Amino acid sequence: MLMIPVKNLVLTLMASLLVITAPGAMAQTTEGVAALVNDQPITTVDVRNRMRLIIASTGLTQIDAATLAQIQGQAIRGLVDENLQLQAAREYEIAVTEEEIDQSIQDLADRNNTTIASIVGDLERSGVDIQTLRHQLEAEIAWQVLVNGRYGSRIRISDQQIEMALERLAASASQPQYRIFELFFEIPSVSREEETVQRVIAVMDQLQRGAPFPELARQYSDAPSAANGGDIGWIVASQLPPEVATIVPQLMQQYIQSQGGAALSNPVRVPGGFMIVALVAARDGTTTLQYDLVQITVPASAVQPNSSAALARALAENPTCSQAEAVASRIPGSVVTPLGAIGADALLPQISEALEPLREGGNTGVLQTAAGLQSLIVCDRTIAGPGVPSRDDLESQLRGQQLSLHSRRWLRDLRRDGTVEIRD
Repeated sequence: MLMIPVKNLVLTLMASLLVITAPGAMAQTTEGVAALVNDQPITTVDVRNRMRLIIASTGLTQIDAATLAQIQGQAIRGLVDENLQLQAAREYEIAVTEEEIDQSIQDLADRNNTTIASIVGDLERSGVDIQTLRHQLEAEIAWQVLVNGRYGSRIRISDQQIEMALERLAASASQPQYRIFELFFEIPSVSREEETVQRVIAVMDQLQRGAPFPELARQYSDAPSAANGGDIGWIVASQLPPEVATIVPQLMQQYIQSQGGAALSNPVRVPGGFMIVALVAARDGTTTLQYDLVQITVPASAVQPNSSAALARALAENPTCSQAEAVASRIPGSVVTPLGAIGADALLPQISEALEPLREGGNTGVLQTAAGLQSLIVCDRTIAGPGVPSRDDLESQLRGQQLSLHSRRWLRDLRRDGTVEIRD
C-alpha cells in the first residue's frame, strides 16, 4: 500500500512554494529524495515543481499547511504513477520523441486558445520548470501507446453493442441535455478509502475557493476525461451514474438561480469512488428519432370482414419494405404508400407509440384508424440532429471506454506489484 507521510516534506517545501525565490537562492536549497519507485528516485525538486504546476494551473493564491499537504500528496501520487508508466514503456521499448511532446503542448495550447509561448511564460512566472510539464506529457503519451499496443487488438466492438448505444440515444433523443464536467476519485482499495475522502475534501475546498474546475480535473481526476479538463460534453441525465443522475434536477435549479453560472454538486459516492460534477449549460433535446416508413392502407370503403385477419397474417411474416407491394396484392383494395423519412415528433401519438419498440424490418401490425386499416413497416430508423455521432464515432467511444478500463486495471497492478517507498 502506498503511504504518503507529509509532515517533514511539507515543512521543507512551504517557504520555497509560497515565495518564488531567486535562481541563486534556489540553487542553495538542500535537495533530497522524496520517493523511490522501483529504486528510481523522485527528488524533492520534482515534487516541488509538480506542486507549483498544480498551484499555478488551479489559480490558488491562499494556501495553508493543510492544503499544501494535499497538493503534495497529489504531486507524489502523480509522479509515482508517471514513473511506473514510463518504466513499463521502457520494458516494451517504447520511446516518446521530443517532437511528440512538442505537438502535445501545441494541442494543449489550442484547447485553451493560447500559445506555447504563453504557456511557457506562465510557468516561468510561477517558478515551474517546463520539464515538469514535458515529463507529465511524456508519461501520458507513452502510456497511451502502451495500452493501445497491449489491449487494442483484443477489443472487438460488435454491431450489437453499437446498436444498443444507438438505442440509448434514440430513447433519450427528445430529453433535455446537459453540459457536464466531472471529477472522479477512485478508491484503489478498502484500506485507502479514508485517503480518498481526504483528497475529495481538499479538492472540494479548492473549488469553493474559486479554483477552475477544468484545471483541478486535469491534476486530480482519475477519469479518462481528466485529459479534457473533465469535460464529458452534452449528455442526458440517464447517461450519468444513477447516483449522480438523481441530483441533476437540483443542479438545474442552482443553474437557473445563478442565471447561467455553473452549478456545482457535492461529492457523490458512486461504484469505485466519488464524483463531483459541474453543470455548465443546459438545452432542450436537439436530436430527433427519425423513421423511413412504408405504409399499407386498406381504406375504410374497401374493408371486408376478413381484411383485418388477412392483413395480420401477412404482417406476421415480417415483410420488408421491398415486399410491401406483394403483401398489398393479397389484400383486396389495399394501397402502398412510401412515406420516406419522417420524424417521430411529426407522427400521431398512436403511430409513434406503435413504432417506438420497432427496429428496421419491423411493423406495427394492424392499426384501426379513421382512414381504415393501416400498418407501417420500418425501412430504417436513425437519430437526426446536430452533434449526433456516427456509427464510427460510437465504435470509437465504446473502444475508448474499454481501453480506459484496461488502463486503470493495469496501472493498479503496477502500483500493487511495484516497490514504492515514500521518504519522510
